[in-house]
Amino acid sequence: MIEEQQATLKEKLKEVFGYNQFRGKQELIMENILHKRNTFVIMPTGAGKSLCYQLPAISQEGTALVVSPLIALMKNQVDTLNSLGVNARFLNSTLSKTEINRVKKEILNGNLKMLYVAPESLTKEDNVEFLKKAHISFAAIDEAHCISEWGHDFRPEYRKIKSILEQIADIPIIALTATATPKVQLDIQKNLGMEKANLFKSSFNRENLFYEVRPKNQAKKQLVKFLNERKGKSGIIYCLSRKKVEEIAEFLNVNGFNAAPYHAGLEGNMRMKNQDDFLNEDVDIIVATIAFGMGIDKPDVRFVIHYDTPKSIEGYYQETGRAGRDGLTGDCLMFYSYNDILKLEKFNKDKPVTEKENAKLLLEEMSAYAESSVCRRKQLLHYFGETFGDNCGKCDNCVHPKEKFEAQDDVVTALKTVKLTHQRFGMNHLINVIRGSKDQYVTSYSHDQIETYGVGKEQDAEYWKSIIRQTMLFGMLSKDIENIGVLKLNEKGEAFIKSPKPITFTKNHEYTDEGDEDNIEKESISAKSFDENLFNQLKALRKKVAKGKNLPPYVIFQDPSLEEMATTYPVTNEELAAVNGVGLGKVRKFGKPFLELIKDYVDENDIITAADVMVKTSVNKSKMKIFIIQQVDKKIDLEEIAEMKDMSFEELIDEIEHICYSGTKLNLDYYIDQIIDDDKQEEIMDYFLSADSDKISDAMDEFDDEFAEEDLRLMRVKFLSTYAN
Repeated sequence: MIEEQQATLKEKLKEVFGYNQFRGKQELIMENILHKRNTFVIMPTGAGKSLCYQLPAISQEGTALVVSPLIALMKNQVDTLNSLGVNARFLNSTLSKTEINRVKKEILNGNLKMLYVAPESLTKEDNVEFLKKAHISFAAIDEAHCISEWGHDFRPEYRKIKSILEQIADIPIIALTATATPKVQLDIQKNLGMEKANLFKSSFNRENLFYEVRPKNQAKKQLVKFLNERKGKSGIIYCLSRKKVEEIAEFLNVNGFNAAPYHAGLEGNMRMKNQDDFLNEDVDIIVATIAFGMGIDKPDVRFVIHYDTPKSIEGYYQETGRAGRDGLTGDCLMFYSYNDILKLEKFNKDKPVTEKENAKLLLEEMSAYAESSVCRRKQLLHYFGETFGDNCGKCDNCVHPKEKFEAQDDVVTALKTVKLTHQRFGMNHLINVIRGSKDQYVTSYSHDQIETYGVGKEQDAEYWKSIIRQTMLFGMLSKDIENIGVLKLNEKGEAFIKSPKPITFTKNHEYTDEGDEDNIEKESISAKSFDENLFNQLKALRKKVAKGKNLPPYVIFQDPSLEEMATTYPVTNEELAAVNGVGLGKVRKFGKPFLELIKDYVDENDIITAADVMVKTSVNKSKMKIFIIQQVDKKIDLEEIAEMKDMSFEELIDEIEHICYSGTKLNLDYYIDQIIDDDKQEEIMDYFLSADSDKISDAMDEFDDEFAEEDLRLMRVKFLSTYAN
């Protein structure tokens, strides 16, 4: 019987799926299932996990039960199987009663080979009672890491699966995941009662993927440049919020890319349409929350971009794994900002204590990965319990290596501290000891008495985090699987303490504060990212122009605008008008000498100009701008305008300032005259005319809080409209 089923496996592999041979351990896994043995599969995304249960399902009698976490995943897999002539269905909340009854009838008739169910559907009593009557061949638990509370995508319903399956039938289980640390692997096996299951583990290394992390400075401009180099290719961009997904998808379409959004808040039909359009190549780019991509069988995804920093290494690895499933190159780009980490920590504040602590550890690992300058591949594989050589040559850190330093003494300090604190503590405590902290835990355990206490006080905590993490990567410290966060000394570490040797570590990246990414007008430019030589020349020209017009220099262009000119090198009126805080009004009034200077500078220095990184602002912003200008022209009270657009008064002033700084005149006299006397207006105008800066904080100090901040902001708009626009 088994021999016949094994022969059927090979026949069906070619006949149904079109493959001539099995990949990796696929055949061994399938044979294990046919022998009715519990099977645990850890295999990276794109390595053919789904086939491991699909082929045995169609090679034997009965219906295989596939527990899957997402409706989109079920739909994609069922559609694919049906197109191959395999009878598969799903049972979830999207089906009507009639459709559910039709599915159940097919199962009882023995016509259905695979039934995909969400864990929530599996736990419903009427479904359990029905499945007891069916002939279930085995159960496949897809995305099994969802079982583990130590994992990145914990789903409480998954913890109930084992007890439900025991009620249905005595059947073998195959659990599959692409992302499982040693701790998570143990948790999965314990929860499913699969400690004795045969384990099939493939390497986590995806050789064809290129990993890169960039600081989140002017991310939208970096994004446009990156995508211009890959025009027409398929890719996924991940964002953390639905709002950001919508914003980036619209932004990309405005800038000439074919993109669609995908998130749980979209109407179901629209979500399915966008997914199908992406699979059918009617859309090049999907901008999505992490809900997109699980089990999506699209082999030619050429890039995966994390616009926001992910919540965990597991999530990051799984999502990057959706690139290059056809074996060809896939580019994996992450924009990193520590601000994103802080935002994610705030999201976790209401979770139960254990869950919150675990989420914090996952974020720390994510942050360490981004900031480290060690080979990205080495770090990823180490995280999943796998060792790798020193240099992959296919990541930003290997292609552009950072400075190295001798670390022998510091490694000994780290290892000794672990030993002298009896291998019972995590990284933060060890660093507190090394840096001589008076933390209550350090003193209560008398760790201020050990020999390494305070020896590293000259270096900051980030330095010691890097030392400890690189010591782990060199295999001298290990994570305690039973006690999450605790570090243990191993044989290699013990040997290094006894006989230290020279060892070189790599200096970490230093990421600066990035500014507000929620609004392209507010995007900051890092001090290192603009051409300082050109900036200084533009500043000198601004001073000369301002003197000739008897105006303060900031009225001509503000510093952030000059910085952007020294980044994008605009050489036409349109390019200069696209610079934040400029606009066509200012281009006509002040632009000519600045364009001439930039053109000469570009020619002399053979520089790539703004055309490569030009971005257009979103359609919605343009509509908002036009709406506000029209209402102001009609002399509508500002409070009423804000109410019409369901925005706060402060948000309206923000928009008015953007319009004004881009060179458009706004006559707010009809409103200002109601709230500020003429003589006071004159006093404020005189102040702005002679001030070195247009900062409102300086104006508040000058007038000793005589005026409200909003009043001074509106007067600044009047001043700029009078003199600058």
